[in-house]
Amino acid sequence: MPASSPTALTLLRRIMRTVWVRAVVFTVAAVLFALAAGVVGSIIPFELRVELGQNSVDSLLQIVATAMLTATTFSITAMVTAYSSATTIATPRSTKLLITDPTSQNALSTFVGAFVFALVGIIALSTGYYTEQGRTILFFGTLIVIALIVVTLLRWIGHLARFGRMADVIDRVEDAATRTLVAYAKHPTLGARELQAVPADAFPVAALEGEYVLSVDVARLDALAAKHRCDFFVTAIPGTIADRRHPLVHVRGVLTDEIESGIRSAFVLGRHRDYDQDPRLGVIALAEIGSRALSPSTNDPGTAIEVLAALQRVFTAAMRSRERNESIDHQHVWMARPRVDELAEDAFRPLARDGAGLVEVQIRLQKCLLALRDIAPDEADAFNRMAADASRRAATRLDRSERRAVRSALSSQPVRDVSS
Repeated sequence: MPASSPTALTLLRRIMRTVWVRAVVFTVAAVLFALAAGVVGSIIPFELRVELGQNSVDSLLQIVATAMLTATTFSITAMVTAYSSATTIATPRSTKLLITDPTSQNALSTFVGAFVFALVGIIALSTGYYTEQGRTILFFGTLIVIALIVVTLLRWIGHLARFGRMADVIDRVEDAATRTLVAYAKHPTLGARELQAVPADAFPVAALEGEYVLSVDVARLDALAAKHRCDFFVTAIPGTIADRRHPLVHVRGVLTDEIESGIRSAFVLGRHRDYDQDPRLGVIALAEIGSRALSPSTNDPGTAIEVLAALQRVFTAAMRSRERNESIDHQHVWMARPRVDELAEDAFRPLARDGAGLVEVQIRLQKCLLALRDIAPDEADAFNRMAADASRRAATRLDRSERRAVRSALSSQPVRDVSS
């Protein structure tokens, strides 16, 4: 099936990845859990009673409330520090991936939920809400909450050891880029027909504001086109900016207000690009990380070489996932596909430019491009052009021995002598 999804589900997935949704769910569950102890204690037909010290439950809840308030503050500080660090050492485009990290969201939500549970329990105890059996059930419930806190805290501490570090950021961006590019490799037009050229008799439908296309509901567009007996030609694929000069869709047929409204509702637009359906954002973010590492203020060619290895893995996974015979699920929609040469330029041109004077980076870049050319012979021209461009840039910055090393990498021959 094509990778497209209904617009409502796309928006719902984005909402579910926000930290406040998990915090609200955990908080509501904590309130219900605390209040349920009193209800269950009054309706169970058998007697459940444990000898508890005076105010032992209340004291335990006081400790949990104090500790969780401190843990929540610490977690927020650690998360904000990781976001700031990733923005500084890597790229601001990686922050979105850190914000949606499920481990940090679960930790923060657990601490907030445990704090609310303890707070509700303290208030309910002070008002005489619990029976004697209810206090016993609340005691065992508190022990369960404490066990959950300990497990979450241990996982959170282990996660913090690498959260927001350079290697972690590169891995996250690589995974996001791989997911999107593999999806596009399997269904480059999201189940629509491939768009070669927009017909001259088609009418443009533009976005109301200049924003990025985050996702396209191709199934909705196809249903709308079939209903009104039109053909839609989508030129604004995810990752492109839609404005008056760059329409969302060109319509061949009778264009009405209902059709225009339906077309706009099939697109999710935003001020900032998103990794979900954007095939170029992942490789752009990786290239930005490598480019920043090669800046004179940072001077970290090792990170740039790691980025090149990550880019090679991303393109390799995408090339190996391509399907020759693609099914067309949406007969009335034509859509442009991402071009490999544009993706290659986004990925490798910044590194070729900023690493032109570093022989180690140039050698790794040439080896990466040669490996990708061998994996995808039908796309060899795109990688050959990038290799030639990198070689031209390096020729003006490297000395004779270093140029020889780069030429050797270009021809896949071992370097015999780089000292003369």
